[in-house]
Amino acid sequence: MKLPMYLIQTCVLVCALMLLTQINAHEPAKKRMRADSHGPIGVMADHMHKKGEYMLSYRHMYMDMSGNEFNGSNISADTIVTTIANRFYGASGQPAKLRVVPEKMEMHMHMIGAMYAPSDWLTLMVMASYQEKEMTLTTYKGMMGTEVRGKFTTKSDGWGDTKISGLVKLYASSHHKLHAHLGTSLPTGSTNETDSILNPMGMTPTVRLPYGMQLGAGTYAILHGVTYVGDRKKFKWGTQYAATNYLGDDNGYTRGDKYDLTGWVSYQPIDALSGSLRVKYSDQGSISGIDGNIMLPTQAADPRNYGGETTTILVGLNWAAQPQSPARGLRLAIEAGLPISQNLHGLQMETDFSITSGLQYMF
Repeated sequence: MKLPMYLIQTCVLVCALMLLTQINAHEPAKKRMRADSHGPIGVMADHMHKKGEYMLSYRHMYMDMSGNEFNGSNISADTIVTTIANRFYGASGQPAKLRVVPEKMEMHMHMIGAMYAPSDWLTLMVMASYQEKEMTLTTYKGMMGTEVRGKFTTKSDGWGDTKISGLVKLYASSHHKLHAHLGTSLPTGSTNETDSILNPMGMTPTVRLPYGMQLGAGTYAILHGVTYVGDRKKFKWGTQYAATNYLGDDNGYTRGDKYDLTGWVSYQPIDALSGSLRVKYSDQGSISGIDGNIMLPTQAADPRNYGGETTTILVGLNWAAQPQSPARGLRLAIEAGLPISQNLHGLQMETDFSITSGLQYMF
């Protein structure tokens, strides 16, 4: 049996954390560097740097989605194709009901970031991402009924949007820190991805993929938020509000604005190792407008079936190399998330879980 790549990466990272922790456990305390100096690896713009410091980072995020939810309740594929109206009914070849149902989606996102502090009160940050998306769908035969035509898979991959931000210190004391971030998202990701599909008539045309399979938003966005972090002995805690507001439109539509609120607490038994527990709430609006080139008898082609509210609980593990180590300045981290509440707009696939791993190098 072939193991999923995200599982292999997780096992390698956990083993590395355990080994490196044993190496650092007997080092003099006065030389150690805290593993919780940054927030959980899934939180962006969580910390600032001192004047002249640089940091490079790489994160890998995997997300798995399966099953469908309609107005807060689970719904089967057979029920979808016999009861849910097709928004595009009336156009040439479009059936009255949906006939193509997403069953599973996997996404890998590789994030490369850099931070630099020109002063103690300002830290600059840039992040680019490379995405790989794969969706498995079931096509039903003809215009009605529950006879399955077959299954097929669509894929898209490439660079996503690029984010540039500035972090500004608002307050700092020995145990409490507060900073704001303000920036922009550049539309460097493609919104014209295509692939072959299996339609209800058994043909395999190449079409523009639905919104969720595109790589970028297609428009500029304003990024803004505020982060608070506190600490006391072996404990650290923090909270962050972050918003993404999209400007203008691309191909006739605009992504829904997104608002995130997260809070976490971490415990550090030794300086080289810490664990974290985090809760995240996300609220994103539906897509406004429509791309006239996306017209398919599937829920993913309807802009109304995007966005919603999700609450996720996440558990993380962090390791930091100590100053006398050849790897000094390096931090390894992993965080796994499980949704505990999903209130999605319209008809959508549910998120099963996500896992983010990464490394950060400061110099």
